[in-house]
Amino acid sequence: MDISYPPETEAFRAEVTAFLAERLPAGWHGIGALDEDAAWAFARDWRTRLAERRYLSVAWPEQYGGRGLSKLHQVVLMEELARAGVPFGLPQDTFGVKMLANTLLRWGTEEQKNHFLPRILSGEDTWCQGYSEPGAGSDLASLTTRADLDPDTGEWVINGQKVWTSGAQHCDWIFVLARTDRDAPRHRGISFLLVPLHQPGVEVRPFRMMDGRPHFNEVFFTGARTRADLVVGGVDNGWAVAQSLLGVERGEEAATNPILFKAEVERLIELARLYGKDQDPVIRQRIAWCWSKVEIMRYLGYRVLTGWLKGAQPGPESSVSKLFWSEYHTKVTDLAMDIMGMHAQIPAGRPPLRTYRTDDPGAANSSASWSTTYQIAFSGTIYAGTSQVQRNILAEKVLGLPREPRA
Repeated sequence: MDISYPPETEAFRAEVTAFLAERLPAGWHGIGALDEDAAWAFARDWRTRLAERRYLSVAWPEQYGGRGLSKLHQVVLMEELARAGVPFGLPQDTFGVKMLANTLLRWGTEEQKNHFLPRILSGEDTWCQGYSEPGAGSDLASLTTRADLDPDTGEWVINGQKVWTSGAQHCDWIFVLARTDRDAPRHRGISFLLVPLHQPGVEVRPFRMMDGRPHFNEVFFTGARTRADLVVGGVDNGWAVAQSLLGVERGEEAATNPILFKAEVERLIELARLYGKDQDPVIRQRIAWCWSKVEIMRYLGYRVLTGWLKGAQPGPESSVSKLFWSEYHTKVTDLAMDIMGMHAQIPAGRPPLRTYRTDDPGAANSSASWSTTYQIAFSGTIYAGTSQVQRNILAEKVLGLPREPRA
């Protein structure tokens, strides 16, 4: 069953398709058809074009550089970008455009919005996330990184360590959860700080993933500093801000991820044809299972989107979508490995930009791309809250079950 869209969003779709027809080169087969260097060069240039048209900020208020449109317009944009085989920005835009910008729009001061939002949109400032610590991953409230006000300078002085910090080696700024009142209960006394990375007292140590690439990092703070006014949402109120950001991350993905996953399943079908597995009854059954899950995901996304359009903030129900897609993605990439057999063992390949064209046999048959996606798919069940944490959230906050006993 197809979902109908209101006339104003279809008019926006026509605008986007005209933009794509004008800007994409003749004979375009999607970014998946390009080699590694060409793909990243295209993605960087394409991000600039999207920013110029304010497509990166479709749902932001116009006064902060957005289009002032709805989340439904953003879904329409994602549909057309996926159909054309082009990315929505660069990987680090997940942290800047999606997470931090939406958090600033809700919690930031006017000074913070006016300074940071244009720089996020232009790409002048790139951001990473400083949440997890060696002893505070899923149990984030156990964090020990601390920030103290220097009475002489009025600056926050930060000491501690963050881990699993994606892309920190390439970023200018990090938003950090730090304990600013060590005597408060563990969910209180935490503040959400904006911290420059390029300063004495900050050390970024990349470590390599199984694909050989340094995607994640450890970040060490030893007397690092940031201005006193770079607290978002007020001092000691960081837990509420952090939960809001996670709700945006999970909730926005609920509406847009199904579009990307549908394109991926279509690519998987082409992969099965190329390997002569499209008539294998077991493979066909597993592909049908993937297709059905993506359709369920799509309607879950519409449910979250409907809440947004009515003015609701993402809540615990966004955990349903996060749990669903992350568990699903391990299965679909595992199927791709089985289809390709020994060809899937190629360990190298660029980190996927999560967008492909189904009429591009080169992209569909790229064992390097599928192999890399397979290797990182399991991490989706860990970051932004593990599957176990999502189940606890749903059990306690939605179903009203008693809290899990703790040691």
